[in-house]
Amino acid sequence: MMYPYMTLNDDTEITHSEMLSDGKVKVYIETPDEKDGFHNAVCWLPEYKWENNGYSDVELEYFKTFVRNNAHLIIEFSQEGGFADASNL
Repeated sequence: MMYPYMTLNDDTEITHSEMLSDGKVKVYIETPDEKDGFHNAVCWLPEYKWENNGYSDVELEYFKTFVRNNAHLIIEFSQEGGFADASNL
């Protein structure tokens, strides 16, 4: 199951999985692109292992910083059924 986390101003969608039985959480980032369709990246927490499909080095560095700064929330929400369930919305 993937849960929405955030939508950025450029329509980049950031989602995350529930925590898997091995303690890993998949963070999926996807940005629409008129030329290529979509660019996407995956980060596996807590290892911070990245897979990149189309982002430049500068863009990927931005997302690496974003995920590092939000990892504690993403990991917490992954155990609570996403943001909506964790915040009782």
